[in-house]
Amino acid sequence: MTLLVRTVLEVLRIAAIFLILGVVAGFLITSLYEMAGIDLYGANNTLIGIGVFTLIFVLYRNRLQFSGWYKGKGRNRLFRRLTRVLVSFGCLLILAPVVIELINTII
Repeated sequence: MTLLVRTVLEVLRIAAIFLILGVVAGFLITSLYEMAGIDLYGANNTLIGIGVFTLIFVLYRNRLQFSGWYKGKGRNRLFRRLTRVLVSFGCLLILAPVVIELINTII
């Protein structure tokens, strides 16, 4: 296959990975929060979405990109420190609605 075809296939693969994993993870997390009675209004859903997509980005860059169709340049893992920062950031964003709910109950 030519480089252009491989690149297009890889872009479609990336879109499918982000779409499928994002929807499934977002559904699971929001279901857990709703069962716990945590209110998920607009800003909380946005925080969860950004956190989920940050974690999927790290997963793609560190694992999934090496099993795709694209075999060109620039296929490097994220630096270990950057990986830790992004995973921490993603987890904090996913847990932010819990913190917001706790603050709202205290105030």
